[in-house]
Parts: sequence; structure tokens; C-alpha cells
Amino acid sequence: MERPSQQASGAGPGSGSRSVWHWLIATGCLLVVLLGLVVTRIQNGPAKPPGSINTRPPGAGGDAAVLRRARPARRPADAGIRMSAEETVAAKLSRFARSRRALARAMAKQFKVELPADVERFFDAAEAGRWEELKALWSAIDAGRKSGNDSEGQWVVLQAVHETYGVAEVAHDWPAQKLLDYGEAVLGALRPGMVYVGGTDAGRFIPTLLNETSDGEDHVVLTQNALADGTYLQYLGFLYGDRMATLTGDDSQQAFQNYMADAQKRFAHDQEFPQEPKQVQPGEGIQVTDGRVQVSGQVAVFMVAENLLNTLMSKNPSLSFALEESFPFKSTYPDAAPLGPIMELRAQDSSDAFTADAAAQALDYWRTTTQQLPIGSDTSQDQAVLRTYSKLVATQAGLLAAHDFNAEAEQAYRLAIEICPDSPEAVFRYVTLLLTQQRFADAIPVAEAAVNVAPDTQQFRDLLEALKKKSAGR
Repeated sequence: MERPSQQASGAGPGSGSRSVWHWLIATGCLLVVLLGLVVTRIQNGPAKPPGSINTRPPGAGGDAAVLRRARPARRPADAGIRMSAEETVAAKLSRFARSRRALARAMAKQFKVELPADVERFFDAAEAGRWEELKALWSAIDAGRKSGNDSEGQWVVLQAVHETYGVAEVAHDWPAQKLLDYGEAVLGALRPGMVYVGGTDAGRFIPTLLNETSDGEDHVVLTQNALADGTYLQYLGFLYGDRMATLTGDDSQQAFQNYMADAQKRFAHDQEFPQEPKQVQPGEGIQVTDGRVQVSGQVAVFMVAENLLNTLMSKNPSLSFALEESFPFKSTYPDAAPLGPIMELRAQDSSDAFTADAAAQALDYWRTTTQQLPIGSDTSQDQAVLRTYSKLVATQAGLLAAHDFNAEAEQAYRLAIEICPDSPEAVFRYVTLLLTQQRFADAIPVAEAAVNVAPDTQQFRDLLEALKKKSAGR
């Protein structure tokens, strides 16, 4: 639903169209050198292109603090009046839509903009649970944004509409009970005061829904994928400016400039030393035209977003952060540790630092969780669940490998593939781990199995062919 832009410009802030769903697999340098392959299928980016880095400062809380409410300790989603899971999710979606309608109105007042006529009808449909109508209205609103008919201030306000659509979409795509289970697993893993950074659609929107409609602590919830979008930063400032130091337009510009300087340096290295491992990442389009550096691609956008997440954490040294990953932010790995189904950032200063016991516990967690999943089901709703959990496991496997827990990482990758055999994240990251250990004979069957499950996936066929060629030429 949410997708990252593929464009960024060395000339300064720019804009581009939203891409379709992609999973972007961050393979290790060895895999890049040996195979020259990249997998691009990353889920979740901002609705407005994050390549457009806004220089205007976000708000400072606005009326959002008035709209929020204090909550007692978290209790099960079906406590009180007994409702089915479907009724519970429907009630939560209606409640969430009401709160976002009020938020949109408050933001429109503060930013002095007039909302499109379809917005009120959109919230009517969202509150009533009329999915097809809601979907059509969002398409019309989004088309207006793409045509440039809305102002920047208007799009800041429409972030509330976009978030409501994202919540409604996952509520439509997921089995109700699995949605509640997943949301409680994520939110239940958070410690008091933690800031939660979602990544995938499910990882952002399901916790957002439950965070604001369940009894319990009201966490700060944001997404890693939209951090390079200036209007999203203003939205965060309005929502949470009274609770944390949010990112500003100056932060965006600095992150962009830092990335451009680093990209130019890495590009120059690759030109000067063509026999050495490439420093420009696969999918990171860097060109120099008339002495001017230009970059494009989702990798570039996410590298800016990674810089911004690190800036956000630096600006809030007293806060703890948890991440559900879409694109790997490798700079966060050295100090990260597993936290239930997600990961804690800056964990080196906590009692939950990444130890051998923590690695074993993480693997046990996923063994138990895997047994509770609808593995083998081919319904579209169950497939959405399986892909989400497979990615979660693959993410923690990558974290395990980054901390040299390779045996545990390998077992976790196997679990991820068991959950979803054609998961690009699981397949490519597992192959990367095996290649770092020079285990070509073990890597080839992993690729073969992926091809057997998804014979039409060209990336799997390319991977298998490259592995066989490299193995034969050793």
C-alpha cells in the first residue's frame, strides 16, 4: 500500500511517482561481487515520494495532545463485552477512523488548508466499514495528489487520510484474529516509553490501529519508510511534537547532503578502483553528469531515511526505540538485539543486550511462533500473514548473523523459508550467509527449492544460474 519513491536528485529535493510493491534485499558485499544480483521487492514506503525532502519545519504538537487520551494498563482486545475477532477489528477500525477524522480537521485548521470534498466521505466509509467505497475514494484523493492539485500543506493533512487507508487495507487483507494476535505480539514486546518504528504495511498499520484503540500505553508509532518525506515529518511533528524531539526540515537537508557526499565518494572509488569490491550498492543509481552528482532508486531513498532515523535517535537520547524492518538499516545492527518479534535499537546499554542466551531465546521464540501459523494455506489472507512473519524471522536471522550467531541465523532462515518458501528476503539472505562461508554446495539447493516453488520468479532463476556458474568455475 505504502511505497517508497525511486527518485532522488543531487540537485536538491525532488519528487517522483510511487513505485509498486517491491522487496529490496540487502545482500552482503560477497553476494554482490559473486553474483551481481539484486532483489527489489520492498514493502511500504511513503504515499508521497520520499525523494522530495521538505525544508519546512514540522509542527510542534498542535492540537494532537488534546486529541489523545490517557489509557490504563493494556488488557486483551476482547475484554469486556465479548465480541468475535471480526467484530472487534471492525469496531477498532471505526474508532480509529473517527479519531483520524478529528485529527485531520484539527490539522486543516492549523495549516489553514481546505480538505478535498472526498475526505469527509472517505471517513464516513471508513467508520462504516465500507471497504470498496473507501478504496475508491482513496484512489480519487491520491490521484488528485499525483496530479499536483493539492498544496503541500494539504498533503500534510492528508497523511491522516493515508494512514486511515493503510489501517483499513490491512484490516481487509488479514484474518481478524491473526491481526489481533500480531498487533498484541508487537505492542506487548515494547517496554514502557518505547518509540516503535514500523516498516512493512502490516508492521506499521496493525500496531498503529491497536495502539490507538486498545487499553494500554499510547506509544509513539512511526514508520521508517516515510522519513525522507518532508510532509510526513510535519505530520509526526503535529502528532508527537509534545512528546519527543521530532525531525525538522534542516535535519532532512543535512541527511540528504550527507548522503550525496558519501555517494559521490563511493562512486569515485568504484571508478578509480574497478577491481576492488564495489561500494555503490545494487539498485543505487549514481551518475555524474557535467560534474554534477545525481542519484535515483529506492536504495538511495532508504539510505537517506537511515540517516534520519539515526538523527532522530540522537535527538532523543533518553528514549528507547524498537524497529520492525522493511529495508535493512545496517548501521543499527551493531547495537541492536531481538525484542520478541521485532528488534530493540541501542540495546547495548540495556539489560537485554545481545548475548548467546538472547540468540537462543530468539530462535526458540520463532520455533514456537512458527507452529502457530497457517503454514501451507493458500488463501490470500493467510498468505499475507505468512509473508509478514517470514520477513520478521528473516530480519532477526540477519541480525543474528551480524552478531556472528551464524548457526542460529541459519536455523532462523530455514524457519523463514518454511513459513513462506518463496520469500525473497529469506532466500536471498540465507544464500548470502552461505556464500560468506564459501558453502556453494549448500546454497544451490536453497535456490533450486525457491525455483521449484516459484518457477516464474526470474530473480530466483537468475540466482540459481549464477550460483551454478560460480560453483563450476571455482
